[in-house]
Amino acid sequence: MEVATLHNMPYNTGWIEVVCGCMYSGKTEELIRRLRRAQIAKQKVMIFKPRIDNRYSADQIVSHSEQALPSTVVDKPIEILALAKDAQVVGVDECQFFTYDIVQVCEELASQGKRVIVAGLDQDYRGKPFEPIPQLLALAEYITKTLAICMVCGNPADRTQRITDQHERVVVGARGVYEARCRKCFVPPTAD
Repeated sequence: MEVATLHNMPYNTGWIEVVCGCMYSGKTEELIRRLRRAQIAKQKVMIFKPRIDNRYSADQIVSHSEQALPSTVVDKPIEILALAKDAQVVGVDECQFFTYDIVQVCEELASQGKRVIVAGLDQDYRGKPFEPIPQLLALAEYITKTLAICMVCGNPADRTQRITDQHERVVVGARGVYEARCRKCFVPPTAD
């Protein structure tokens, strides 16, 4: 994993950073950490989240460890372009809940010279790539994959195990709905 330093950060250009991983791996914590540092540096930061994600707050991005930052709720990724026109840094949480349009929006923002930091699940509850994160990974200048702790054996976990009987691809939830699992302990659903 390459860590960006002052010596290898892009200069006078925009770029995309993707923070991905399974549930409970600290994706939103890392997004918040990066956005707070940008705010400390007195950069104009705009933060967005999809309306569907109302687990902890209607108007904040919130980590499972209860860290939070105010955010703007949007229904469609295209709304971000107009709302972030004056921003230097754009943060987007729970990208997997957006349509493929988020990819073009991130590309456009980066082309405008903005630092774009997105976070989201890279795999769904079946262990399959969770679009549009794979597309964003292909276009990003910086990628961070976070790992959780397997709730069964304690090994590093990179899968999200759904522990309910719901079969829709998108089920917004947290504890009681999902657990972090390692490759060995992950049990893909058989009915899908």
